[in-house]
Amino acid sequence: MSSTNNQASSASRLSTQSLVLTALMTAVTCILAPMSIPIPFSPVPLTLTNFVLEISIFLLGWKKATASFIIYLLLGLCGLPVFSGFSGGVGKFAGPTGGYLIGFLFLTVIGGLFAEHFHWKRSACTVGMVLGMAVTYAFGTAWLCFQLNLSFTAGLFTGVIPYLPGDAVKIALAVAFGPVLKKRVR
Repeated sequence: MSSTNNQASSASRLSTQSLVLTALMTAVTCILAPMSIPIPFSPVPLTLTNFVLEISIFLLGWKKATASFIIYLLLGLCGLPVFSGFSGGVGKFAGPTGGYLIGFLFLTVIGGLFAEHFHWKRSACTVGMVLGMAVTYAFGTAWLCFQLNLSFTAGLFTGVIPYLPGDAVKIALAVAFGPVLKKRVR
């Protein structure tokens, strides 16, 4: 009987820890994502959103990282100022950066699936996060082009190319520090 109680208690602690960590990563996203640096030639600001999502993949796995980001999106959709520039509401999804917000879902799914499938090998994590960002860029650029009536090439120069170096650094930092954080949290 005590063995069953210990197993139930252990499962409960893991579940509680998992819920708390998911909520914590949602809160971290809500705190860091609004802090953005506007770029004069683009409606797309520099943010730490993708970096937080990449770290959350290591801490939560793809399912919980995606759930955490969906909660963040729902909070912003309800009007809380959690999006870039301390904005929120439906208008942000309908605006020029709405495609990037949706595209970030693919970052957590693709990056996380690669990481988990290849047993958290850094090279696989890097490839998954690069592919996830590529899909994010595709969604974001398509929506940006639609919103601003730009050609796809102009959209790339407005919403992707200037961000590539910074996003490469964010992926490198996430892959370097994510496993360390994962071990410390476990």
